[in-house]
Amino acid sequence: MTDGGVLHIKGRVLVGPEDVRDELWAVDGRVTFARPAAEPAATLTGWALPGLVDAHCHVGLDAHGAVDRATSEKQALTDRDAGTLLIRDAGSAADTRWIDDRADLPKIIRAGRHIARTRRYIRNYAHEIEPGDLAAYVTAEARRGDGWVKLVGDWIDRGVGDLAACWPGDALTEAIAAAHAEGARVTAHCFATESLPDLLAAGIDCIEHATGLTEELIPAFVERGVAIVPTLVNIATFPGLADGGETKFPQWSAHMRRLHENRYATVGAAHDAGIPIYVGTDAGGSLAHGLVGEEALELTKAGLTPTEALAAATWSAREWLGRPGLTEGAPADLVIYDADPRADLRVLGAPRHIVLNGAVV
Repeated sequence: MTDGGVLHIKGRVLVGPEDVRDELWAVDGRVTFARPAAEPAATLTGWALPGLVDAHCHVGLDAHGAVDRATSEKQALTDRDAGTLLIRDAGSAADTRWIDDRADLPKIIRAGRHIARTRRYIRNYAHEIEPGDLAAYVTAEARRGDGWVKLVGDWIDRGVGDLAACWPGDALTEAIAAAHAEGARVTAHCFATESLPDLLAAGIDCIEHATGLTEELIPAFVERGVAIVPTLVNIATFPGLADGGETKFPQWSAHMRRLHENRYATVGAAHDAGIPIYVGTDAGGSLAHGLVGEEALELTKAGLTPTEALAAATWSAREWLGRPGLTEGAPADLVIYDADPRADLRVLGAPRHIVLNGAVV
C-alpha cells in the first residue's frame, strides 16, 4: 500500500445511483466531503465508486477444503485488485480472522463454516451433521461468524439420483430461530425447488444460487423480504458438471441442465417481482476469484439495467450488509474508473485506482 496522507478524489464521485459529487477527500483513512486544512499528498481523478461487494465468496477454500494463509492471501488480493473491497464469505473451513488485521486486504463478513447433512456436500468443506444437531451447530456458527450462518439446503441424494432437500422443516424452524436469537441472519445453498418451501416457512433470510425459484414461490420471497444471490458465473459451470455425472446420475444431470437453461429467466422473474438481488461470484472452491465485474454483467443478461446491476455490487449490497458506502466518516474504500460504469459495466474490469482505508493499493 502507498499511504498518501490526505487524498483528493476528483471527477465524478458516485455516492449513489443519482447522487454524484464533484470531489471527496480521504483523511486519516476516512471519507470527508469537507475540504481539509492540510494540502492533499495526491489527487486521483476519474469515476469513483464505493468498493465493490462480492456477496458470495469463499476466501480460504480450494476444491479440496481449507487452504493455508499464503493461498488465502493470494485469493483476497485477487479480489481486491478486481475492486472487491467488501466480501461476504459464504462459508469457509479456514480461519481467516488474521485478515482483519491487514489494512491492505478486503473487509470480510463471515458466515462461519458451512453446515451440511452427512455425506451431502463437498468433502472437507462443512460440518456434516444430522437434523437433531442442526440448531446447536447453527448457534455455534452464529457466534463464530459476523452476523451470518450458511446452511446447505439441498444436494444430490445418491439414493434418489437427483437433488433433494437436506433438512426437515421442524429442524430448520428451530435452527433459524436459534440463529435469529443470536442476532445472525441465515442463508442457504439451494439449487432445487424442493428445498425452498420449508426454508421460507422457517424464516430464511437469503437464498444462494436460487436456480429452483418458481413463479409459485416468488410471492413468498417478496412477502418475507428474502434476498437472492444468483452467482450466475457459477451456474455457467452446470453443463460441465452434468456431463461429468451423466453415467451415474442421469436424472441429476438432466435437472442441472434445465436449471442452467432457465437461469436468466429465473433471475429475471425475481427481479421483475422486486426480490432483492445481489452480486456474488461463488469464488473459491473450483471457481476463480476476481470475477465480480463479470457477475454484474451476467445480471444484465437476466434483465437488470446496468445501474441496477451496479447497485447490486455497490450501494444496495453495502446497505443490505450494514456497511457504509461513500458517506461522511466512512472508511475510504473506493475504486476509480476511467469512465462511467453506469453507461458501460465492462469498465468494472479495469480499475484505474483502488483506495483501501484511505491508502492507494
